[in-house]
Amino acid sequence: MANHKPGVIANHVTADLATVSGIIIAIFVAPAKHTAQVRVESVQLKSGRGIVGDRFFGFRPKQKGRNLTLLEAEVIAEFNQNYRQTIPLDATRRNVITHGIRLNDLVGKTFKLGEVLCRGIELCEPCKVMARSFPAAVLLEREIIHAFTNKGGIRAEVLADGVIDVGQSIQITLN
Repeated sequence: MANHKPGVIANHVTADLATVSGIIIAIFVAPAKHTAQVRVESVQLKSGRGIVGDRFFGFRPKQKGRNLTLLEAEVIAEFNQNYRQTIPLDATRRNVITHGIRLNDLVGKTFKLGEVLCRGIELCEPCKVMARSFPAAVLLEREIIHAFTNKGGIRAEVLADGVIDVGQSIQITLN
């Protein structure tokens, strides 16, 4: 803890502001169904509709609040280490890859991606589509699904229009 400012502990919780934060390290969009994801530096988000230019933009009127998916880079690194793989960040088909924040804890909470207000809706559990997208998979689909169960990230609802960029913070104020 020697490298931290007074009042800041290793998991980025400050005692005075009670704010948990992380960082956006990658953003991906897939312009059409079953196409490769494209890594971008920033995206425009629209309230209740998701990422402009993504295959699911405004697509799920019956599944309100499932506009955006997020996953922790630490989960991908753990998978790669445990299974001796080198899957890239886009292999999970999640839109936003984060570092330094426990995303499962954001379900049911409002948080900010950069300056854009969002709400965690539910866990984004792994599925066969995700498992099939892994490059040169030497693992069975069920092994990949098992490895990401309860660690597949979250689905979030976009509550306000705005732009998010790689390098911006993710913040939640604790109540």
